[in-house]
Amino acid sequence: MSKPAAQAAPPIPPRSSNLALWILIVLLVVGIAGAGAWWFLQGRGDAHAAEPAAAATRSPARYYALEPAFVVNLADAGAVRYLQADVQVMTRDEATGAALELHTPAIRNRLLLLFGQQTAAQLAQRTAKERLQEQALAEVRGVLKSERAADKVEAVFFTSLVTQ
Repeated sequence: MSKPAAQAAPPIPPRSSNLALWILIVLLVVGIAGAGAWWFLQGRGDAHAAEPAAAATRSPARYYALEPAFVVNLADAGAVRYLQADVQVMTRDEATGAALELHTPAIRNRLLLLFGQQTAAQLAQRTAKERLQEQALAEVRGVLKSERAADKVEAVFFTSLVTQ
């Protein structure tokens, strides 16, 4: 018996088409990654370049101490209680700084009246102290506005606040 004729093996497709496909995919991924990195770095560079320009146009903060320290009787019923506060006012505007120095007596008067309305129980809470800061800021701005002076006051800070 004769052996059946061996069938010829089907031809193996050339690997070059698969290799070309993989090379194309790798190049595409690298290109997209490179474009994404360029876009990301380009956007960050613009943002960082804008920050120094904005900071350069903004004036530095200036602090004006309202000296001497405020000492007032608190509004506590049945007990004599005191408040001692060191206060500083912050602005970035030179004209406002000059107005603060010029109108210090009127500002001190308004703040003394405001501080004298407080009680020791109110001032024991942080939120009450923050509210008092906001009210003090409004009083300072109110004095400057009533005098038709520059009123670009940004904040009032208590550098010391003691109740007894």
